[in-house]
Amino acid sequence: MALPTARVRRGGDHTHTERMVILRPVDSRDDAASHWLHGTGSVNNDNVARIGAASAQLLDSVTAVEQLLAVDGLDYLVFDFLGEGSMGHLSLMSKFMPGGGFAREFVDLHVMPHLPALLARGIRVVANAGGVDPAGCAGALRAAAEAIGLRPRIAFVEGDDLRGRSEEMRARGVRDMFDGRVFPEAIESMNAYLGAFPIAAALAEGADVVIVGRSVDSAVTLGPLIHAFGWSAEQHDLLAAGTLVGHLIECGTQVTGGTFTDWRSVPDWANGGFPVAECHADGSAVITKPPGTGGLVTPGTVTEQMLYEVADPQAYVVPDVVCDFSAVSVTQQGPERVLVRGARGYPPTATCKVSATWQRGWRCTVLQPIVAIDAVPRAERQAAALLAHHAALLERRAMAPALGTHSEVIGAEACLGPRARARGAREVIARVVVEHAERAAAELFGRESYAALTTMSAGSLIPVSPVVVPVLRVFSFLLDKTAVPVTLDIDGRKRQLAPPAAGGFDPAAIVRPPVPEPPPACEKLEPVPLLALALARSGEKGNLFNVAVIARRRELLPWIRAALSPEGVADWYGHLFDDPAARRVERFEVPGVQALNFVVHECLGGGIMGSMRLDAAAKNMAQLLLEFPVPVPAALRAELDPALLAAGDGAPWRGAP
Repeated sequence: MALPTARVRRGGDHTHTERMVILRPVDSRDDAASHWLHGTGSVNNDNVARIGAASAQLLDSVTAVEQLLAVDGLDYLVFDFLGEGSMGHLSLMSKFMPGGGFAREFVDLHVMPHLPALLARGIRVVANAGGVDPAGCAGALRAAAEAIGLRPRIAFVEGDDLRGRSEEMRARGVRDMFDGRVFPEAIESMNAYLGAFPIAAALAEGADVVIVGRSVDSAVTLGPLIHAFGWSAEQHDLLAAGTLVGHLIECGTQVTGGTFTDWRSVPDWANGGFPVAECHADGSAVITKPPGTGGLVTPGTVTEQMLYEVADPQAYVVPDVVCDFSAVSVTQQGPERVLVRGARGYPPTATCKVSATWQRGWRCTVLQPIVAIDAVPRAERQAAALLAHHAALLERRAMAPALGTHSEVIGAEACLGPRARARGAREVIARVVVEHAERAAAELFGRESYAALTTMSAGSLIPVSPVVVPVLRVFSFLLDKTAVPVTLDIDGRKRQLAPPAAGGFDPAAIVRPPVPEPPPACEKLEPVPLLALALARSGEKGNLFNVAVIARRRELLPWIRAALSPEGVADWYGHLFDDPAARRVERFEVPGVQALNFVVHECLGGGIMGSMRLDAAAKNMAQLLLEFPVPVPAALRAELDPALLAAGDGAPWRGAP
């Protein structure tokens, strides 16, 4: 049985007492590898580890920390700043400015204004703010803290940055794990996804702030839980449970009502509450938010986020464990409190994912408003003319043709493809994109777009300032974990950590849910929009996306399943596939939360970094599917919310926003 003790932890200019639960005898002189793989634990008197999530992206709101400091008993503050695109851009920025390789706002805007309060209350901070320069981030924070008389213990983890090993990767013959491409000629960034145990090791060494680079997003939460509860690398169910908590809160307010299907039910968007996870040693957790904040915490908001950007919900792979979310339950425990439990885990894989970015020329995007009768066909003609004009200019100047072009009309429901019904719009924006190997050629397109004001359609307004940016593409592959040595630096003391637990994941160990029975036969069925029956959330994963469909009531799921076959969903998204003849959709059962999860392959025009489309991140794909007609019995249709029926049919919802 764990025996509680108390200790005083001192930094240079702060002292606080924290409650300890010693889960196994640990000598402070033990090698860090012992802490990494076996952990020590420090929790509150109520044996709950409270974790507040303060960011979901590089430019998230600066109000999060202030909100979360209002939470009694908060133990950890975690930040998620990095996506695959962010790594490439930070690598580019590091070439042009000091401190450009890490999330500078983490230091200046998120932590330093609140550092005295964080240290005084013993709230420990974990962030993947290091980007491609964790040491620089730690140094900047240390200097800023010392300037105001504080000396927090700052740790940073290195080893994920593999930029200096390009030739080795070519020699290994690595290929892209999705499309088989060979390794790029030149890269901007190359980072292995690290797990949570290095973070736990840093916390076991007494760090007040832990900074990592490209860890997996959920690791900034799992690391504190490993430390708090002493979870070991062999406790796969607990690691999966902690990963689930991390996944739920890694996108900030998306779990507390942000981007929720039933948006009208979410109060006070202007003051959306950032999430708090109250975590227990058995892996269960309550998701909530700070008192007095906007947003909403319900089983629906939590389930939408649980399945966001998940492919196979029974094989969600992170460095420390392979997670099975199919039997997870979400239960309303009280106002703004949802209990989550039931994740299961398998041994991790022997490999880790590595994500590299490389530059493929330059992109110019022109946004040209047109207000006129027949604005849509005018905008379409104008976009085509601008592209033709630019192509002719390139030819006359003996410059290579564009690498790619794209155009769409915002306001004409371009994302809806054949189901668009706004051809009569009188106010639209022609969005025209050109990519070229030379920056000068891309800039030329932006300059020449202004000629449309006097050369082309009446009603053309001054373009929104054309923007020229580098085009980064992603190259992802798998690498044996033993090839990624990891080091921990705390207050200038650096040591190498033991390698992570060996692999052992066997896909054959997954037990798939039984195929459910079809709905009962019924003579008369009436179509209703999916929105009346379900919630939905979509997210991008490279050149594919997932869309989760969550039945509003369990008895509705058979009718949803009968209508949403993989073939039917593929047809619905038919206009999006890179190769319509090779379209592919997978469907997965998630019975614990009465949901289906669809994975739609090769359909985003290259993915979030490579696509020229308006919705390169697949944010609207769930919204498209919510109009899907689902046949149901007339008696069941009569029970459905009339407002949802009307909204799904294209009519406005009742009531004011």
